[in-house]
This record gives sequence, C-alpha cells and structure tokens, in this order.
Amino acid sequence: MSLRGAREVRDNCQLFRLTGLLDAFSEPTFRRVLSVKIDDGPKHIILDLSQIDFVDSSGLGALVQLAKHAQNANGTLQIVTNARVTQTVKLVRLEKFLSLQPTVEAALGNIITNSEKPKEP
Repeated sequence: MSLRGAREVRDNCQLFRLTGLLDAFSEPTFRRVLSVKIDDGPKHIILDLSQIDFVDSSGLGALVQLAKHAQNANGTLQIVTNARVTQTVKLVRLEKFLSLQPTVEAALGNIITNSEKPKEP
C-alpha cells in the first residue's frame, strides 16, 4: 500500500489527511507535492498522520524538510499523530522540532494561537 491523501483548505491553513505508508517509496512524491502546496499557500499546514501505518527514516526526513520549508515561508507545520508515528518521532528525538498534536482541532487551535501573536521586529 502506498501513501494516499486528501487536501482541504480551511481559513488560513491546508489540511492533508494521509493514509498508508510514508516511506522511501512514497517520500519523493510526498515531499514534492507538499512543497508546491506550501509555496501556493496558505502557508500553515496540518498533516493528519493519525491513519498512517508506518513512517521510516525517509519519511521523517521529509517531515523535517517540510517543517523548515513552511517556517521559511512564514508558515507552520502541525502534525497530527497516532501512537506509532509519535513513537517513531520520539525515537529520533524530533518531538521538540516537529509540532506533534493529538487532534486536528488542537492543530487548528495552535495555528490560530500562533497567528495571533505579534510579529517580532
């Protein structure tokens, strides 16, 4: 099974609901498509990975690259996880860098909170 997903635009963010495997096979297409969507906007991205079956090191690398890409575009990347994804992220100590959220609603709330903060000069 490869990676499948659906995209939804909400207010000032894009929500991607993904299922399947985020691995070396699916990673190049995943990274390329998401990079284009970040550039096209809105810049705030929520990746719902709660239905993902497996993430390997290639998938983790893509998540890090996309988080940096979103930050460079003045956006954010929020990742809704399941126990398997959370365990994999924590195993490589990326939980502080990748914004892990328990639900889509929590991720949306985090985006609203961050967008209401005053910008630093």
